[in-house]
Amino acid sequence: MTTANPTANFADNVTARPGKVRNRVLWTLQIVLGLFFIIASGGPKLVMPNTLMESAPANLTIPLGLLIFIGVAEVAGGIGLLVPRLSALAASGLSVLTVLAAGTQAFIAGQPGMAIFPLVLAAIFAWIAYERRATIADLRNSLSR
Repeated sequence: MTTANPTANFADNVTARPGKVRNRVLWTLQIVLGLFFIIASGGPKLVMPNTLMESAPANLTIPLGLLIFIGVAEVAGGIGLLVPRLSALAASGLSVLTVLAAGTQAFIAGQPGMAIFPLVLAAIFAWIAYERRATIADLRNSLSR
C-alpha cells in the first residue's frame, strides 16, 4: 500500500522543467531579448546617456543617475537571461522593469499607446520566469550549502 505525500507533489511542481520544444522556444526568446536589452536598450543608456537625455521629450525628464541605473539594470538583466542559473531571476527583474517602463510611458510621458510594447515584454518575461522557476530553487540550494 502506498501513501500519498502532498509535499512531494508540490516539490515536483516547483522543480518541473519545460519540455524539449518549450525549452528551445524559451532559449530563443532569452537569447534574442537578452541581446536586445544588452545592445539596443541598456547599452545606449550607458554609452551615450547625454544624447538620450537631450533627445527625450520635454515632459519626460529623467535624471542622469537614474538613466544610468536603468541602463545597468537592463544590461544586467540581459546578461542574466543568457546565464542558465540566473535566467528566472533576470526575467523576474526585467518583468518589473518593463512594467515600470509602461507606467512611465502611460502616466508620465502621456503616451499610453507606447505602453503596449513594454507590457507585452513584461508578460513574456513573466512567462520565462515561471517556466524557469526551477533555477531559483537550484540557485537557492547551491547557495545554502
